[in-house]
Amino acid sequence: MQGFVGSLVGFGATKGVFVTTSAFSTQARDFVRHLTQRVILIDGQQLADLMIEHNVGVRLTRAVEFKRLDEDFFADEE
Repeated sequence: MQGFVGSLVGFGATKGVFVTTSAFSTQARDFVRHLTQRVILIDGQQLADLMIEHNVGVRLTRAVEFKRLDEDFFADEE
């Protein structure tokens, strides 16, 4: 994390996003909280949630069908 923040400073960036497929330690989360640069941490679970939400790299395997009663079908014709 320190290397990533160091590269942000080196390039004059004020914001960064660090993505991992695993998890961040408590120390890493605490470290980025106290920085002048804004660093967003996205762990594996958040990444998977975002992929599902935005349909990236996912495939529909099952659809659920909802039915409701068609009241017009049963309406008396006059």
